[in-house]
Amino acid sequence: MASDNAVLCPSAQPEWDGAQVIGVVAGTPEQPEMAYLNTPQPVTEQVLAMAGPLTPAEVFRFSAPCACSGCGHFAAEESKCRLAEKVVRFTPSVTEQLPVCAIRADCRWWNQEGKAACFRCPQVVTNNLKPSDEMRLAADYGVI
Repeated sequence: MASDNAVLCPSAQPEWDGAQVIGVVAGTPEQPEMAYLNTPQPVTEQVLAMAGPLTPAEVFRFSAPCACSGCGHFAAEESKCRLAEKVVRFTPSVTEQLPVCAIRADCRWWNQEGKAACFRCPQVVTNNLKPSDEMRLAADYGVI
């Protein structure tokens, strides 16, 4: 795995340092499906404005350098992302093929959970206002 400074979070917020757009959320609120970009794009005011009236993290997926212990999902003692672990544990696969992903080589989820994370990644919406019960459980900071 790459060093933590080079590891990317695939569910970052647009205001994080180094954030880039990696996909657009398509599908339905009940069954979201990310359309991956071939090349990550810089976060600009114009891109963020395209999300209106929704929040950018409801419409786009962002990556950014992993915040490590600055994130509530990070388990510093194990140097791992609990969100990735719980997405794999609690949510179903939504594809049987690895999605084409421009950040895979540096993705924390891929480096930590492998294919299992990638098979679930397309359904992840960073700011999901209608999460499934499984996704709600995965995103809960208190559940391990």
